Amino acid sequence: MSDKPLPPCSVLLLSGGRGQRLGGLDKGLVEWQGRPLIAWLHERVRPFTDDLIISCNRNADRYATWADQLVQDDSPDYPGPLAGIRAGLAVARHEQVLVLPCDAPKVDDALINDLLAAACDHPVMVRQGNFWEPLFCVLPRAVLPVLEAGWQAGERSPQRILRQLNPVAVDCSEGDPRLANFNTPDLLAHSPLKD
Repeated sequence: MSDKPLPPCSVLLLSGGRGQRLGGLDKGLVEWQGRPLIAWLHERVRPFTDDLIISCNRNADRYATWADQLVQDDSPDYPGPLAGIRAGLAVARHEQVLVLPCDAPKVDDALINDLLAAACDHPVMVRQGNFWEPLFCVLPRAVLPVLEAGWQAGERSPQRILRQLNPVAVDCSEGDPRLANFNTPDLLAHSPLKD
């Protein structure tokens, strides 16, 4: 790992989904190990930024506790994470934006450091084997016009649109526990703090 300092960044936590696998509950506010999932992510990323953005489409008063800025989708029908990414990039105060899902409380400093250390003019994304994980990424704000054009053309997949931008890979092994999404009651109930 290089000794060069990590770039200043905004952090965007995505918590704007329907929570379908959790029976419609607001995922970021569901408790794991005695705290809401969003609280775990806040604790992890706060040291990296002075601009913590949460994308949420409900319970804004509760999310405000953990954010410097809140954004919501510009469409009322929960169109997916690309909507939250667009909204977050539009208000970010730094040129690089670390994006993480709210239901991945095992993300660690090492992975965040690896993503930020690779920050450049292209998206930086986690890759597991041949599969890209677009919700674990660092995006330069300069990609916003491309995302916007794709959105207006009907694209809703973050992976498809970001893969067109020659992403830089941060490789993780398949099954890396740091990437586990705690998005079902079973995972929340049976996932230990440490593996």
